[in-house]
Amino acid sequence: MSKKYLSLEEQEALKNNQYVKKVTEKSITYTEKFKEEFYEEYQGGKSANQVLREMGFDIDALGKERIRSIIRRTKEYAQRFEGFKDIRGSSYRPMPKDLPVEEQLERLKHRNALLEQENEFLKKVARLEKNSKRNMQHKLINSN
Repeated sequence: MSKKYLSLEEQEALKNNQYVKKVTEKSITYTEKFKEEFYEEYQGGKSANQVLREMGFDIDALGKERIRSIIRRTKEYAQRFEGFKDIRGSSYRPMPKDLPVEEQLERLKHRNALLEQENEFLKKVARLEKNSKRNMQHKLINSN
């Protein structure tokens, strides 16, 4: 959490921003739409400050630490199964057996895709190791 506290004026301005769900003197909760749009624009090559200004934020009010956190967190959200969705609202997370069949299928597809990527990576590593050993053997034979 940032050490920079938000003044009442800054809080009020943030509350009026369409991308802010909730604001206190210590924290800002952003909308799902904000997280998605910020990430897309930032990945598209714009600076974080530029994207935030275009979205109506006062860079000075946010402070450097909050901006760094926005960048870090949106990257993390992009990698999650849930994506940019805020999952903090409920302490109950259904176990996979309690999920609807469609969601179980989606989770399995996601897991399968990750496992396929991992397998491809491991195959490449194995090929590189094999080629490296072969090259070392050729160098040893040729040097003698």
